[in-house]
Amino acid sequence: MTSQNGERLSKSDAFKNIAARRTVRVLDALRLLGQCSNRRTYEYTDAQIQKIFREIRNAIRDTEQRFKESGKKISFKL
Repeated sequence: MTSQNGERLSKSDAFKNIAARRTVRVLDALRLLGQCSNRRTYEYTDAQIQKIFREIRNAIRDTEQRFKESGKKISFKL
């Protein structure tokens, strides 16, 4: 990944850049989802809401686990 002036970014700077943008997109999507809570505009069941948030929690847990596992060193001994 390169910076705006064409210089190559370090892996750390590249991570910060893209992770910040993706985090903003996730937070925006959650804010938009929250707008669906208006019962004057939408009709939904408690079961539907539970399913939505169960999936969100699962995705967060899975993503967090990927970060935890990426730092593990694999070792094998006979």
